[in-house]
Amino acid sequence: MNRNVLSVPAMLVLCSISGTALADWTAKGELGASFATGNSENESANAALEVKNTLEKWTHTMGFAGNYGSDSSTTTAQRWEVRGQSDYKFTERAYWFGAGRYEDDRFSAYDFQATAATGLGYKFIDTERTKFWVQGGPGYRFAEVRATGESEDGLIFRGDVGFEHQLTATTKVVDRLLVEAGSDNTYVQNDLGLEVTITGALGLRVGYQVRHNTDVDPGIEKTDTLTTVGLLYETK
Repeated sequence: MNRNVLSVPAMLVLCSISGTALADWTAKGELGASFATGNSENESANAALEVKNTLEKWTHTMGFAGNYGSDSSTTTAQRWEVRGQSDYKFTERAYWFGAGRYEDDRFSAYDFQATAATGLGYKFIDTERTKFWVQGGPGYRFAEVRATGESEDGLIFRGDVGFEHQLTATTKVVDRLLVEAGSDNTYVQNDLGLEVTITGALGLRVGYQVRHNTDVDPGIEKTDTLTTVGLLYETK
């Protein structure tokens, strides 16, 4: 399979939002330092960006995250991820979603992993202070094993759980759990963060990420962690 196929989920999301004015989008960006353990142990730089738009019953989200580190001429960390999702609201709490994700991690068991999924979601709590939602559905995964170059592909179940809570007027805790379960591998990622507003749109974010693959080759760690500290800029 050609790798160009892997960009199809992102292209579909981009096409669906092509008619939306850029001025209507909100954005959240992060830039800082990170500390990794697992298949790579290092100190490096990280960056993340998420843009979102809600127009009537549609909500579109695009995201990017990258992590890079080097020691003189040796690369010690190199990972990036792009993702996209479109939601269509049935009611104030229930919605349909279509999502895609592509991950390239030089120090993981896989050269790359790409998934696309669709399903239903429900917002159990949706207030200004607290948000809690769950979504899930069937999908498809394509990946390349780093050690052998062999490809893996097949049906998966994708499930997401999201939580946000405003602790104080300036402090918010956020957490997101992603599970992509298939016959070849089950991928789990959890992102926990604490966001503190400094002034206006500028803030500080401390995050802790755990990534886990159930099926890896001997000598490869199943679990990687990433601790991040950085400046946060958010438009609303």
